[in-house]
Amino acid sequence: MNAHPGGEAHTRHMLELADLPKGAGILDMGAGSGEAMRLMQALGYDAHGIDLEPRSDEVMEGDFLRLPYPDGHFDAVLSQCAFFVSGNVSGALREAYRVLKPGGTLMLSDVFFEAPASVAEAAGFELLQLEDMTGTWQEYYLEALWREEDCGCEIPRGKCGYWLMISRKV
Repeated sequence: MNAHPGGEAHTRHMLELADLPKGAGILDMGAGSGEAMRLMQALGYDAHGIDLEPRSDEVMEGDFLRLPYPDGHFDAVLSQCAFFVSGNVSGALREAYRVLKPGGTLMLSDVFFEAPASVAEAAGFELLQLEDMTGTWQEYYLEALWREEDCGCEIPRGKCGYWLMISRKV
C-alpha cells in the first residue's frame, strides 16, 4: 500500500492518533483503489470509500465535493492526498464537515500552500494534532517522478508543505 506518502504505516498512525472506537463509521474521501478502506475494515471499522475515478469495485464512484450522504452520517472522515488534487480544498473541507456527526473526527494528510491550522479552523474544525510530513512527501514525490508516474496534479509555484492533521468538528 503506497498510493500516498507513508503508505499503510501512515494510515495506521492517523487512526492511532484519532483514537476511534471499533465499529466507528469512517468515510475515505478520495479512496482510489480502496487500500486504506480495506485496512480500516480489517481493523474493525465500518469503512466506506468514494472516489471520482475509483480503481476498485469496492469504492463508490462519486464526487466527494458533492457527497451522496446525509448530514452527520459518519463518525470520521479520512483523506490522504486527495483534497488538494480536487482543486477545491475549502469545498472538500466543507463537505467533510457536513457529513461528520457533531464531534466527528477529520483525519487529513495533504499538500497545503497556507497554514493548515487556519484552513481547518476556518472550516469549523478544532485542531487536535498537526505533524509536518513535508520530508516524507518530498521523498514520495521524487520516487514517483523517478518511476515516471503521473502525480495526478499540477503543483502551483510557491512554498508548500505536506501536513498530517487530526481535527474535530465543533
